[in-house]
This record gives sequence, C-alpha cells and structure tokens, in this order.
Amino acid sequence: MPKADVGVIVGRFQVHRLHDAHRELINSIYTTHSKTIIVLGLSHVKVSIENPLDFEARRQMILDTFPNATVLYIKDEASNGVWSKKLDALIGDVVSPAQTVTLYGGRDSFLFAYSGRYKTAELEQSVYVSGSEVRKTISKAVKATEDFRAGVIWASANQYPRVFPTVDIGIFRYKPTTELLLVRKPNEALWRLPGGFADPKDNSYETSARREAAEETGLEITDPIYVASMQIDDWRYRRETDKITTLLFAANIMFGGVRPADDVAYAQWFPMSKFKVDGDEPGWLLSDIVPEHWSLIKKLHDFKRKQGM
Repeated sequence: MPKADVGVIVGRFQVHRLHDAHRELINSIYTTHSKTIIVLGLSHVKVSIENPLDFEARRQMILDTFPNATVLYIKDEASNGVWSKKLDALIGDVVSPAQTVTLYGGRDSFLFAYSGRYKTAELEQSVYVSGSEVRKTISKAVKATEDFRAGVIWASANQYPRVFPTVDIGIFRYKPTTELLLVRKPNEALWRLPGGFADPKDNSYETSARREAAEETGLEITDPIYVASMQIDDWRYRRETDKITTLLFAANIMFGGVRPADDVAYAQWFPMSKFKVDGDEPGWLLSDIVPEHWSLIKKLHDFKRKQGM
C-alpha cells in the first residue's frame, strides 16, 4: 500500500479507554506517516447510550497515548454527500497543498459513507472489539471512586432538558349511560386514568395507548382518538428540570374483561354524569382523583359532551 504523507482516521472512539483494536489501527498509521489526523464523529445527541462521551473527553484519551496526533471533530450530517464535503474541507484546513492524504478505516468504518476527493484504504485488523459491548459492560458496574461519581454528575448536567412523553387513556363504556374506567395503584387512595410512559419500541403514541390499556386493564380498545396534550405536575419531577408531557386519548372497549395488572391494583367504572368539572375547585368524585389528572378528566368531560355523552 503506497504511503501518503498524512494518514487520516475517522471514528467515534466512544469507550472509556483505547482498546487493543483502536491501538492497532492508530499505530499502523501513526508509525508510518509524517502526520496523523484523527477525526472524531460528533453526534447532535448529547450524552446518549451510543454517544456518551463529548469531544474533549475522547480527544484527551487519544492524546494520552498518541501525543503527536492531531485530533479534530466533525458533526454528523443527514446526507453522506454533505458530510464528505465537510470532511474534505476540515482536512484541507490542516494539510498543505503539497501533502498527500489517505483516509483509513477498519471493518464497519465510515468508508462506505465517504465520497470525497481523498483516497481511502481499509486496514485489515487482527483484533476487533465492539464498542457497544464495552459500553454495555461498563453500564452495569458502579465504582466506589470520586472520579466515577464526578463523571455521573457531569453526564447528568451535560444533557439537554428533556420532556418525557406519556399517554393517558379515557376508556369508555355505555351501561346505559357513559362510564369512564379509572384505576388505582397499590398503596394509593386516589383514582387515576390508566396510562404510562411511551415506549421507543412503539411506532406511535396511539400504539403506546393501546399497549398501556392492555397492560393495566386487560382490555382491548378501539382506535384511540387524540383529545389533548399538557404538562403533568407529577410529584416525582417537581424539583427536576425534566418534565412529563402527556398525550390524552379517548377510546371505547372493543373486547375483554377488566383485569387490573402491571402497576395497577384496582379498576372501577364511574358514570361521567357524576363528575363535577365546572370551576377550579374539585367537585364530587373529582376530589377522589389524583390532582394531576383533574385537567385530563375535564378535557374528557368536554370531549364527551361535544359528542352528546
């Protein structure tokens, strides 16, 4: 393989220390080129499972072992073509016109996405280590060190404020008047609507509503109808920057019998005509519901009133 003046490696290096595969890859370039540039991929998502480390942490990790390397970063792009042009411009800023450049990658590297002007070469590696498996192993261990605790605090502080999406479902039946199903959790005295956190595996919030209804009540429901969304004053998040926003749905029973399950201990049908929802103060029956769901019940009451109950 003809050697260029400058060897460039593009990777993520999202691990706590360089492993043998990293060292083998970098060494093969570091010892055979007059200049080594390592470009770190930078995700737009901060401190995530797949991208837990920021640029500076990874830069210092590399320079500890390869102090003469030039370490840069490039942000992810939706388009491989745009990303390739930006990578070319980044490299062009730190190499001279007389220097030749080759981009190197190992198996499963960035090479498939690159379409820029520089030559590329795939390096055969004798060692292969999965970064995902390394991160998974680390995530299961707690270390009794000051640095570990400081790192957890740093990671917590360096995330964007988050909204946790939940779904709440007004499940109705007609016997002969309109009745609403409410549930109660263990060790709680007040009732609430069935619901819970949306799951990344669900392909829509409607799917989340169906899943939560089935898990907590044992019921199969009709297609959920969106009613409203609002921030929930959940007591667990009152002192947190992160908040919960719920999407409220309405649906009717399709089939099944009520069977409290998951984190629900009791379930009961209540006639909608008994809810007093006028004004700001809770009325009869509404006072038996968790305060953070009062606004949801009012929304459902208005929704059913427009339908003629």
